[in-house]
Amino acid sequence: MALRGSVGASALPSELIVHIFSFLSERDKLRASAVCTRWRECLFYPALWSELKLRFGTGIGTGSGPGQGSGSGSGPEEDTPRLQFLMRRFGSFVRELQLEFGPLDACGEEPQSHERWRTATLTYLQHALCVFSNLRNNRNLQKLSLYGDTFVLQDEVQQDGSYLSQVDRGGKKIKEMQQLFKDFLSNTRQLKWLSCSFMPGVLTPRSLSSLSNLSTETLHHLSLLDHQTSSLLLSSELQRLSNLRSLSIDYCTFSSSMCQLLADPNRAPLLRLSLLLNGTALEADSLDCTASDSDLTALTRRNADLRVFLMALDVCDEVLERVLKPSLPLERIHVDSYIAPLRDTFLERVSLQYHKTLTHFVLTRDDGRFPDLSGNRNEDPLVLLAWRCVHLSVLVIHGYTLWSHNLVAISRLRGSSLRVLDVLEEGIDFDPDQALFSTGDPVQTLVKEVSQGLGRAWHPSIATENSAIISDPMLHFHREMQSFSENV
Repeated sequence: MALRGSVGASALPSELIVHIFSFLSERDKLRASAVCTRWRECLFYPALWSELKLRFGTGIGTGSGPGQGSGSGSGPEEDTPRLQFLMRRFGSFVRELQLEFGPLDACGEEPQSHERWRTATLTYLQHALCVFSNLRNNRNLQKLSLYGDTFVLQDEVQQDGSYLSQVDRGGKKIKEMQQLFKDFLSNTRQLKWLSCSFMPGVLTPRSLSSLSNLSTETLHHLSLLDHQTSSLLLSSELQRLSNLRSLSIDYCTFSSSMCQLLADPNRAPLLRLSLLLNGTALEADSLDCTASDSDLTALTRRNADLRVFLMALDVCDEVLERVLKPSLPLERIHVDSYIAPLRDTFLERVSLQYHKTLTHFVLTRDDGRFPDLSGNRNEDPLVLLAWRCVHLSVLVIHGYTLWSHNLVAISRLRGSSLRVLDVLEEGIDFDPDQALFSTGDPVQTLVKEVSQGLGRAWHPSIATENSAIISDPMLHFHREMQSFSENV
């Protein structure tokens, strides 16, 4: 914009400066704010920062500035003042806040690892208190999405809360954090999206009782997940949320009574249901009270457009057989199995029961053995799945063997409708007899044939390209759940 005569940038009215800022990216806003003090003052005008997406580390993680940009690697000593500054500036008026706490690097068995765990836990408490204290009086927040550090939670010592008790003797900070979260819920007036996943010490079974009556009417999406407590949503609290369209909970929480409640004709139809089945936390009778097939039949009769996303972590075939009920309208499934490889009967069940609804199929494991799913069958179960599931658009196979000719068959069966075909290169095997009838590099031949089948350029993945699916499946589930539930 050209300025005529002697009129400088500082002479522009605030309304015009804010209008100029509204057309700039976050990075360009920061550059433009360096013009003069007046422009810096306008940088933090509330209308310019209605949405914040942040990522901070509890250990040796990465941090993000305002907006969607990713920052370079930084330690918690840099992240803490940055988070404090952003929350002080925006916490009281931001409309949408998405916050992820980055993972702590693996500590191994070094002598200093315990001190690093304690430091990471203390940093997490400081960050969480900072967030909730600044959100406490924000009455206009419409979307809150929080994701904790699940790497810390995987540590055996951390599971019993000993590090939390070491850095917070007497539980004073935990109680303060829980109270701040309840205060925030009670002060909200138009909350539409509430997602709190793996935030140690934040959620209790009574947290949701503090949600204001106004927000119970406006809330459309609810996600409550925790590594220790599965029963975070009581049926009495769910009953208040009559306009809920999307729900994400632990599978063991999805009881028969809850399913019947969601089938109530006086409620708004439920459109998205995301279920997390964590095999490492399953007890002997955990599945006894979950929704039956008849419950699901009644639910889908009332909610014809309901679709389900299931994430199963370290679950054996026998458990999956109990979970995969015929009436479950399964659209997406992600199975990460480290304990034991899945059998072909699992794939057979999925392809037969959900051939009309399945769009996303993700199968991962990380032990380096690459078991063969086809076994001794003439028909490869993955090829049959691609043939039967006519709406399949995403297929991800990591940690299992997939034969090259079957990969070509899958690409030809689904063609361009298969938007994502993600297979590790080291998991692809080649028929030795096939080499007798072809010349050239078999990998290049495979790439060419699959590309022709899909109608676009295709290449197999290398191990580091999609490491988040393997290294942090919970984070992958959280992000996929977000996209699954948006715009319903």
